[in-house]
Amino acid sequence: MYYFASDIHLGLQIGSDPENRERLLVQWLDEVSKDADAIFLVGDIFDFWYEYRYVVPKGFTRLLGKLSELTDRGIPVHFFGGNHDIWTYRYLHDECGVTLYHSPYTEFELDGRKVIVGHGDMLGPRPAGQRILSAIFRSRLLQWLFSMLHPYWAMMLGKGWSRSNRTSRPVAHIFRGEEEPIIGFAHEYQRTHPSAPADLFICGHTHCAEVYPLPEGGAVAFLGEWIDNPLYGVLGPGGFELKGYPDRAVIGKSGTTRQ
Repeated sequence: MYYFASDIHLGLQIGSDPENRERLLVQWLDEVSKDADAIFLVGDIFDFWYEYRYVVPKGFTRLLGKLSELTDRGIPVHFFGGNHDIWTYRYLHDECGVTLYHSPYTEFELDGRKVIVGHGDMLGPRPAGQRILSAIFRSRLLQWLFSMLHPYWAMMLGKGWSRSNRTSRPVAHIFRGEEEPIIGFAHEYQRTHPSAPADLFICGHTHCAEVYPLPEGGAVAFLGEWIDNPLYGVLGPGGFELKGYPDRAVIGKSGTTRQ
C-alpha cells in the first residue's frame, strides 16, 4: 500500500492545536507504516522551514524521530518540497533518511500504475505574479542572502510571511474544476503522452479534497489539508481512496486499473 499526505503546515498557529497536529501526524505515520510500501509527504509539511549548514528550526522532534525510525526500518519516505518548505536541503535526507524532491513533479510506477506526484504550486499556467514570486523564492541568490541573517531574525521573518499568507485566505479553498491550473497541467500531460498517459496525478497545495476524473482517462487527486480537517490518500490494488483521519471515512475514490 502507498500512502500520501500533504499540507500539514506544522508550526502554524492557526486552526487545530499545532502540537496536537504533529502528534496526530506521527500517529498516522505509525499506523500506516504497518503495511506501507512507501509513504509520500507531498509538500507544505512544515509551515516554514529553513536550514543553515549547522542550524535547523526548533521543534518538530516527534516527526523527525518518527521519520528516522521509519527509514531505519526500510520504509521509503518521499518528501516533496512545497511552497512553504522549499528550503529543505540535506538535513532531512542525511539525518532522517528521506528522499527529497524539488522538481514540479516526479513520475512513479506504483502497483502497476503510472502515478505523477508533485505539490502542485508549480503545475499548470499561473498568474505572472505567482510565477515571479516562485522564481524569487527558488533563487539561489536569495537563499544565500537569507542565510546571512541571524537564525532568530530569519525564523521570525519566515514564520511571519507564512502566517500572513495563510491569514489572507480561508483554509478550505473552493475547488475550481477545469479552472484549476493543476487540472490544466493534467490535461496537457495526457495530451502530450498519448502512448504512456498517467493513471493518477496526486498533489496538494489547493487544500481541496477531490478526486477529479479526466476525460482522457485517469484522475487527479487533491489531498486536502491537516489544519482543520486531516485527510490522506491510499493507493492499493483496488485503486486510490481519499480518507479522513482518524475516522477513515472515504471522501473520494478512483478505481484506476492496472495497465
